[in-house]
Amino acid sequence: MPPPTKLPRAVILLGWVSFFADVSGEMVYPLLPLFLVGVLGASAQSLGWVEGVATAVVALMTAWAGWRSDRLVRGMPRRVPWIRLGYGLPILGKALLAGAFAWPMVLAGRTVDRVGKGLRSSPRDALIADAVEKPDRGRAFGFHRAMDSAGAVLGVVLSAGLLWWLTGSPAGAPSNAPTHEAWAFRTVFAIAAALGLISWSFTLFLRENAPPPTAPSAPVATQPTRLSPAYWRTLALMLVFALANSSDAFLLLRAREVGLSPWAVVLAYALCTILYTLFSYPAGIISDRLGRWRVIAVGWTIYAAVYTGFAFTNSWGIWPLLAIYGIYLALTDGVSKALIADHAPKDRRGTAMGLFYMINGLVTLLASVIAGFAWDSWGPRAVFLIGAGFAAAAVLLIPLLKRR
Repeated sequence: MPPPTKLPRAVILLGWVSFFADVSGEMVYPLLPLFLVGVLGASAQSLGWVEGVATAVVALMTAWAGWRSDRLVRGMPRRVPWIRLGYGLPILGKALLAGAFAWPMVLAGRTVDRVGKGLRSSPRDALIADAVEKPDRGRAFGFHRAMDSAGAVLGVVLSAGLLWWLTGSPAGAPSNAPTHEAWAFRTVFAIAAALGLISWSFTLFLRENAPPPTAPSAPVATQPTRLSPAYWRTLALMLVFALANSSDAFLLLRAREVGLSPWAVVLAYALCTILYTLFSYPAGIISDRLGRWRVIAVGWTIYAAVYTGFAFTNSWGIWPLLAIYGIYLALTDGVSKALIADHAPKDRRGTAMGLFYMINGLVTLLASVIAGFAWDSWGPRAVFLIGAGFAAAAVLLIPLLKRR
């Protein structure tokens, strides 16, 4: 392959936008199941509904925003306004979390936050895909995932440090001081909301990708290109895996359940994001050279092994399992988006990304609700064995898809 070219300005800038967004977002995410169950007294099934509804909101909004961002205005798609709005709404969502005193308020705050994610994800990924050619697409998405997860590392470390400082102990507040612990969580959520303003301010420097030199000066009234059968087959197999992929909140709840303190849970999650950061960019480059499905197959196999481990682990096993889970994320997250972009025509990339997020999110909603029910009915071991089984099935179906 030819030597890699310099990544375009839009890709670099969106990397920094995501970096600061994840500093803000990951200060909240690892604490959310601990706050919801440990402080507000909600059940695991309530956690499943909160995360499931949040995922469904993202799913529905990404499809709509992706389709809208494909519409031509003066001969070019309009993606940047959706990106700006999408990075602004999570500021309000985190403010609602800081003031929550019952789990429905957490659901409201999480929903507003996820509406923002839904509005920005498809247009942002389409903007990245538009800016690069196919030989560099895995690298571009790998760079974006690396910046995103690097921000997550910083956010998780900040969250752990603040929790330690505010409670005066690496173990968090003592179990007989729920008011003190609640105050610490709310303070972290409020600081995260303030930091979200930095990410949003970077979106003000984004510009739409210029149309190619051969593009007509005025839009031509033609039917949009249809999505290919290869796109739909790829999406179908990803949905099989989505049945395994319930919310990561259950991993963190499991870490707490086997004996890790809130501070240690956040630190273990930080280890996961560090591995995610280190492997994302190389995974994108490897997928450009060896093929996307080979990299994804390795990632899904790792997922099945990690979930099996979570079913039987103790507190010491959480650390290596979450570290390996970070490698799974690196091998699949950006590479999956590059694969979807590979099968999407240029004039339908926003729609293709939106459908991917929407259908995947709805299946993930189902997986999260089932996981919450299984946790409350049969215990945590059932949750992770079910996930491992669906992941293994998805891996076994990959050769069939490639033959088609």
